Amino acid sequence: MRQVGKTTLMRQLFDQVNDPKLWFDLDNPLDQMLFEDIDFNAIFKNLTQMSGTINKRLYIFIDEIQNFPVITKVIKYLIDYYGVKFIVTGSSSFYLKNLFPESLSGRKFHFNLYPLDFNEYLYFNDLIEEEQFIEKQAFNKTRNILYNIKKKEIEYDNFIQYGGFPEVVVTKDQQTKSLILKNVFASFFEKDLTLLSDITDIRELRNLILLLVPRTGNMLDVTKLASELNINRGKVYNYLEFLQTIFFIRLIPKYSQSIDRSVAGGKKVYFSDTGILNLIGKVNDGQLFENAVANQLANYGKLSFYNKRNTAEIDFIIDNKIAFEAKLNGTARDIEKLKHLAQKLHIPDYYLVSKSFIELEHFISPVNL
Repeated sequence: MRQVGKTTLMRQLFDQVNDPKLWFDLDNPLDQMLFEDIDFNAIFKNLTQMSGTINKRLYIFIDEIQNFPVITKVIKYLIDYYGVKFIVTGSSSFYLKNLFPESLSGRKFHFNLYPLDFNEYLYFNDLIEEEQFIEKQAFNKTRNILYNIKKKEIEYDNFIQYGGFPEVVVTKDQQTKSLILKNVFASFFEKDLTLLSDITDIRELRNLILLLVPRTGNMLDVTKLASELNINRGKVYNYLEFLQTIFFIRLIPKYSQSIDRSVAGGKKVYFSDTGILNLIGKVNDGQLFENAVANQLANYGKLSFYNKRNTAEIDFIIDNKIAFEAKLNGTARDIEKLKHLAQKLHIPDYYLVSKSFIELEHFISPVNL
């Protein structure tokens, strides 16, 4: 997504490289010009001259690559013939996955950067020390110490209210936080729609986004959405796919015990950042909390949900192995219901994520996710 810290992270990587290196920002038309020559050998010659060294591997850092799609051909050529190493950023998973040549398979690697999670929020605000900050690779139940949870509850409320964009997180003034979020949302319409899509009626997409807000955490009925927008179902599917590929929303499929097939039927929708969600519409506290939990759990694996004809439901299942239910005020009875469903589906582990934490087995506080 835009403004999640891609450029800052790449600048840190740039500073770590001791070999010949160059930086280009494709928001800048002058930087684009360097890659417009139809003679790719001449481009390489110019790059080596700019780096000031020869006979050493050249590292090229390119920011906002989606602004200049034809550069992918140049990149492939310089990798194939000169062994150039490229580190690039872009704001669309669709672009990065589909426009690079398939012949680079095995030689290109994708890393998705999302808004900050709560642990990162605490670190960015100097509320935990560096040695306490651990990048979470897989879900492990953190020891729930009531005193520590209570200390973090106010911060968690602030986190889910304004979201995880780095600039928002480190800004103290609430009005300024809101202005930054408005700028993020505006840049989406001004840049992403123009560069990454062929969408001609921006109002349709805007209206769809507004319709998705009250549906946060619910299964989507594409037919009903199409009817309310007065467009065909295919168009709605295309809009939803676009919003997901630019990391604006998160669509979670139904649970399936088969890893080889996807289950037909509605997907649940969540927004990739709760600050953006609060900016563009109003949801109830339960929806906001569930959206925040969805984003936190997505760090640990592939999410799905279970729904049996609206009579039995599990909010989230990670990699078909761990079941989670999100509740503002969870109870022991909620744990028993979750346990029963998880065992019925042969899911080995389960947890109730409750904003009002109780010191019971299988309860977990959202501040510990």
